Amino acid sequence: MAKLFFSVDVHGASSVWRKWLRVPELYDVDAMLLCGDLTGKSLVPIIDQGNGIHEAYYFGKNYELETETELNKMEKRIKDAGAYTLRCDKKKVEELQRNPHQVEDMMMEMIKERMENWLEMLIDKIDLDKIDTIVMPGNDDDFQIDEVIKSYRDQGITWCLDSVVEVLNIPMISLAYVNPTPWDTPREDKKRGMKKRIKKLVKKLDNPSNSIFNFHAPPHGTMLDLAPELDANKKPVTVAGQVNYVHVGSEAVTEAIETYQPLIGLHGHIHESYGDDEIGETPVVNPGSEYGEGILRGYIVEVENGKLINHWKVEG
Repeated sequence: MAKLFFSVDVHGASSVWRKWLRVPELYDVDAMLLCGDLTGKSLVPIIDQGNGIHEAYYFGKNYELETETELNKMEKRIKDAGAYTLRCDKKKVEELQRNPHQVEDMMMEMIKERMENWLEMLIDKIDLDKIDTIVMPGNDDDFQIDEVIKSYRDQGITWCLDSVVEVLNIPMISLAYVNPTPWDTPREDKKRGMKKRIKKLVKKLDNPSNSIFNFHAPPHGTMLDLAPELDANKKPVTVAGQVNYVHVGSEAVTEAIETYQPLIGLHGHIHESYGDDEIGETPVVNPGSEYGEGILRGYIVEVENGKLINHWKVEG
């Protein structure tokens, strides 16, 4: 009997990454997969007011920080929740407000630096000779992050996109793309494009029904893809005072699982729609994400002799 741990959507949260590195000792797993949306989305300036006080606006309020200890504590809190920090003065803030491309470039360097630090932590903490370890980007992640992850392949971290990889001796295909979203993220494709991408991957398998489909997009029409309906201003639609939920997953993913009936479908992307479902005989799971609260959500999947035995949700 062997076990894999599957988790998604860390979005830059260092607190969740540290918990992920404790998974082997907590759950005695043989494989670890952290798949999809690895990087954060925001940069928080910590502004020197020139009077010995720094100010930071985050978590819905303004903070005044007077000592180096307070500054360090706030920086850690922000990084643990997934954002990036910049100590600067008011002049620098004004400069960045005038030059949004400079902000993007600065953030990209911070994103790559944090990813490198995380992977170094992983190598130091995990015995990669004994545990299959996969780190995969998602639709929110810039393509520059791919090269960072690939640079660690010779140290034991598996790159799973574009080819078949073995996880616990089971072939697995992976896809970071999702169907179109209101946010126009880097890895999106329409239904026809998604079908082509999936078909290209499936052709690499000898027997799709004895494989794992690790697709970041959840299958449409299941318990894994329910999200708040948004209006033209990207605000939740309410009906009778309640937020209205709709299916937002990929129809192409649903059709592929219906057709090929893999051993299991591993999915993410929709944070609030954690749980499991079935498409035909295939179980499909989405651990969901509460990265901002520092909570690690995951699924443990048990396999034996190339067959799925059991799966269950864990969090902490």
